[in-house]
Amino acid sequence: MSAGKANANAVPMDAMLARLLALHPKRIDLSLDRIERLLAALDNPQRRLPPVIHVAGTNGKGSSIAFMRAALEAAGKRVHVYTSPNLVRINERFRLGRDGRGRLVDDFELGDALAECEAKNGGAPITVFEMETAATFLLFSRHPADVALLEVGLGGRLDATNVIERPLTSVITRLSLDHREFLGDSLVKIAAEKAGILKPGVPAVVAGQVREALAVIERQGARLRAPLKIAGEDWTASEERGRLVYQDQDGLLDLPAPRLYGRHQFENAGTAIAALRLSGLRLPTAAFEAAMVQVEWPARMQRLTHGRLAELAPPGSELWLDGGHNVDGGQAIAAALADLEERVSRPVVVIVGMLSTKDCVGFLRNFSGLARRVIAVPIHQDKAVPAGELAEIAASIGIPALARPSLESAINLAGKLDLEPQPRILITGSLYLAGEVLAANGTPPE
Repeated sequence: MSAGKANANAVPMDAMLARLLALHPKRIDLSLDRIERLLAALDNPQRRLPPVIHVAGTNGKGSSIAFMRAALEAAGKRVHVYTSPNLVRINERFRLGRDGRGRLVDDFELGDALAECEAKNGGAPITVFEMETAATFLLFSRHPADVALLEVGLGGRLDATNVIERPLTSVITRLSLDHREFLGDSLVKIAAEKAGILKPGVPAVVAGQVREALAVIERQGARLRAPLKIAGEDWTASEERGRLVYQDQDGLLDLPAPRLYGRHQFENAGTAIAALRLSGLRLPTAAFEAAMVQVEWPARMQRLTHGRLAELAPPGSELWLDGGHNVDGGQAIAAALADLEERVSRPVVVIVGMLSTKDCVGFLRNFSGLARRVIAVPIHQDKAVPAGELAEIAASIGIPALARPSLESAINLAGKLDLEPQPRILITGSLYLAGEVLAANGTPPE
């Protein structure tokens, strides 16, 4: 782990996180009681934040926040950002809006904030995410900014970020079946949890949803008298002649295509634009134009063109990375691969690692008929599916598959499959795997 800002008094981050993990037997235990108790002991820093845009959803949360940050910063705004999970370093979750485009919090600042939360918590049971969220509010309350972008960690209704009493705007991105062990086994139940971030009278932007999920969100909005701006009804974002065309009651924007690759990013960009316009921030068109070409969000159809792993790929091939891990995420990735195929045809090899808590069959089925070969690899997590088992799952749905013990051996194998032209290699299936890739490649998020 990077030492960040050098300081002799810096709290060792690994030791700090180990202590915090010991405070609760579960990594995830959805409740607001513990975070509210700790925040009260800290004198409620969540009430001293800049105006907040609060974002929930299954897919597209992080990308939508990335587009919002890019647009706000292009307009000269200072933006705090809290997202999760991190890919390589925990510091990635915390961005302070200062020094131009903002920066990730360094180890000393983060360790100091976590130590303050630890002291005020007094050893009481609390999850690591709740402690991180409390530290976020401390950091954000102590550094001036124009806007704070908060991503829900899991669900919405009982997520630690949901202590924000009156955000500027709420956002619900596209929903799908994920984290069923915590949120429920149907879209109706999941939508009810996500809609829990809606607040009385606070306007909200809703991305495209299936009918039953949208009905739940609309009922909650009506009950709280929270005005909803719904994709396809109150605003649209579409690709036209290679550009993003956005339209709502305030007019039309004709913008460059998003730098983040994939047709799903047009909707994520539209969600971000709708949220910013609904928030009354009045950004100039030039800020939205700049956001489309400057936006950054690692491990979302990210092409790796340099680094240690990229150098292992055969000459003339392409190496791509996406942290998608649920069925709808896999569908978006497969659509992006299909679009790449239309531009430049190449055989596709999918290197995949997944957790046992995910729908491996449903995810991999998206690549049936698209991937020439699946190469399964292990993930260094407790709930990882063994590579051999994952290869068997791929083979059972008709995709030729092999298992390899490491990313390096999988990339080497992809170059020896006698494919012409050289393959388009995609590494996917888990954000944990994506983090391992960026660390091994020597290109962690900055």
